[in-house]
Amino acid sequence: MTHLPIDAVIPALRAALGERHEVVLEAPPGAGKTTRVPLALLGELWLAGQTILMLEPRRLAARAAAERLASELGEAVGETVGYRIRLESKVGPRTRIEVVTEGILARRLQDDPALEGVGLVIFDEFHERSLDADLALALTLNGRELLRDEPLKVLLMSATLEGERLSTLLGGAPVVRSEGRMHPVAIRWGSPFQPGEWVEPRVLQTVLQALADESGSLLLFLPGQAEIRRVHEQLAEALAGRRDILLCPLHGELDLAAQRAAIEPAPAGQRKVVLATNIAETSLTIDGVRVVVDAGLARVPRFDPASGMTRLDTQRISRASATQRAGRAGRLEPGVCYRLWSENQHEQLAAYGAAEILQADLAGLALQLARWGVMPGELAFLDAPPAAAFAQGHDLLQRLGALDERGGLNSHGQAMAELPAHPRIAHLLLRGQALGLAPLACDLAALLGERDILRGGGADLHSRIALLSGEDKAQRGSQRSAARGGVQRARQLARQFRSYLRGKPVAAVADPEHPRWLGCLLAFAYPDRVACQRRAGGGEYRLANGRAALFGEPDALMKHEWLVIADLGSRQGQREERIYLAADLDPALFDGELAEQVSLREELEWDEREGMLRAERQRRVGELVLSREALSGLDEAARARALLGLVRRKGLELLPWTPELRQWQARVALLRRLDLQQKADSEWPDLSDAALLAGLEHWLQPYMGKVSRLSHFANLDLPGMLASLLPWPLPQRLDELAPRSLAVPSGSRIAIDYAEEPPVLAVRLQELFGLASTPRIAGGRLGLKLHLLSPARRPVQVTQDLASFWANTYIEVKKDLKGRYPKHYWPDDPLIAEPTARAKPRK
Repeated sequence: MTHLPIDAVIPALRAALGERHEVVLEAPPGAGKTTRVPLALLGELWLAGQTILMLEPRRLAARAAAERLASELGEAVGETVGYRIRLESKVGPRTRIEVVTEGILARRLQDDPALEGVGLVIFDEFHERSLDADLALALTLNGRELLRDEPLKVLLMSATLEGERLSTLLGGAPVVRSEGRMHPVAIRWGSPFQPGEWVEPRVLQTVLQALADESGSLLLFLPGQAEIRRVHEQLAEALAGRRDILLCPLHGELDLAAQRAAIEPAPAGQRKVVLATNIAETSLTIDGVRVVVDAGLARVPRFDPASGMTRLDTQRISRASATQRAGRAGRLEPGVCYRLWSENQHEQLAAYGAAEILQADLAGLALQLARWGVMPGELAFLDAPPAAAFAQGHDLLQRLGALDERGGLNSHGQAMAELPAHPRIAHLLLRGQALGLAPLACDLAALLGERDILRGGGADLHSRIALLSGEDKAQRGSQRSAARGGVQRARQLARQFRSYLRGKPVAAVADPEHPRWLGCLLAFAYPDRVACQRRAGGGEYRLANGRAALFGEPDALMKHEWLVIADLGSRQGQREERIYLAADLDPALFDGELAEQVSLREELEWDEREGMLRAERQRRVGELVLSREALSGLDEAARARALLGLVRRKGLELLPWTPELRQWQARVALLRRLDLQQKADSEWPDLSDAALLAGLEHWLQPYMGKVSRLSHFANLDLPGMLASLLPWPLPQRLDELAPRSLAVPSGSRIAIDYAEEPPVLAVRLQELFGLASTPRIAGGRLGLKLHLLSPARRPVQVTQDLASFWANTYIEVKKDLKGRYPKHYWPDDPLIAEPTARAKPRK
């Protein structure tokens, strides 16, 4: 047996698991942890003949790991070592090691929380931090604590891991670290990658250069299937006639034969170029690779709680991922890694990628936690589910009818949770079965669960259903060939869904072959994506969730007013939400099978064009209006709410404010601020615009009885309404502490402007002769800001220190004013001079 680096720490791992029920194992790629660890622990006494479950993040990796383990034992898969993945399983009565995907374990835990007969659960490649892995670990730990008498051991294995953080999560579990077997890898940096730059030209050039300069097979990392397809076509053209080079795409949607062709050694005398997504980053061993070309990008699903939608973002990988990818070149001998970005850009990359739980749609998690009977805070998560995304998932479950009045699962929700599908798909399947549409529901669910099987064939889902059923004989040969693998997987998944559905239809429809049922079923899954056309024949639609979407190019579906959208989102370089997959919807279904999605609402809406209130009874699907009926005899409470809503939308300027009333508001605000600077509370109420808007029901609503048109707002007694908010004796104190005007030495009363802080007293300089210091208000707490004016009432000085002005600045100001206004009185000593509102004092 070939020696692997992990062999050196197997004794320490055995000892740690003998003493503790939780252990963290850190081992870089190539150390051999996936191949060695399960077999090394199979004979441990504490296992006592029980099963080992090993989790892998992907189906391809799970199958490959099981085959490798079985070959180490010289057995076929399904004997000592077996696997369970979606659509496929190979286990037998003698199976002791089961390699499963993480979602399989989460569903198994729901049926058997104690995991009876299992002695060890291994979480492989845990650093990938998939949502299913986080959920499976949380349920494993919780189920073990509540239901197990004998110990269940947990081993977390990873290539790059925050080991100490995980150790803390597992109650101080020991961390065992292994060195990897890594040959030197030379890094060759590219020029700085520019935002928005197309990746394919640079990839093509680099791959051709690497094939010319280096020996051995090459592994190329690209962000997604679209890039793999385009680069594959360009390489096939550039390498035409080169029989020594095999081009092998590798991603999770390929059939088994194509996947094996990519990961097995190249035939003698040939080299492989494997075009892979990040599936090849850590989970798989690809034999013969000594050259890596890394585009440095990954396509990551991100959920937006504000829209309830998941969109694919192409983003830069982390430094940890770049290290993993480069390491693929040094497994067997010294290798080379070409990075299509600069060394300076590399230093700017994030250290680690974000956990999926922090950016994913959490509706499935919400459903599984409801089935388990807990909230997120009751389980041990390395990263807690974000509250907004979890609340969005919980709201979706309510909309799908999965929850009872207390927020727990009802019978429909329980049935949804038992199906291995997203809650939307599970709801679609169950409702389809109840209507006698199970075959169509299963086909549609399979299409929604896989990538689009018909790229470039328009957005209509009917064409995909026809292709799946074999009805589309006219499809072009090239399209049919490209879609074949996806069609086979979708058919297999549809058969699996059919096996889950049992029982008879509750209310079977009379015409199950009618094409309208496709849109109906899709509306069960996506009630928030029912869409209505903005303009007849146009490409823009408004969705039931209030958002907008459009077709990027003309599509046959644009002849339909109503659609249900299955796939939409904004891709790289797009601003609007684009429609990618949809089906037409018969609005007559809202009177029948989709009646549950219709709500009745009495609305009083402001007609902006007419400037008046209109009352309607609306039948709505979310934010979409199906029909309107005028209402007579307005309900006063609803009428008042509509008017207050109008004021909130348009602002308080809709009311008859005057400059004097704004000054009154500012005077109250000033005294309130001065109080709050000295103590925690103030006797002066908050009468700011924000506070008034927040309290419209308290002070404005009682006066709305006679308002029905925009012009009626001008008749409101706004001064009286606001004055009622100032309790006695504050009105009197307001005039004392923040007077509207001030008497100056000349005898004039000058208005104070409270729009600024401190308030402004704008007064002609000559009227202040004899005044030694700045006037103060608010019981002496605040000095006014003086705007000293010329005889023409133009500012010549702004000051809050009148005494300093007289002593230091007046002489210069006097020279200027005397030159401009020689007939006016400009004494040498302003403190003893007679103030005057005229050019000169009276004699």
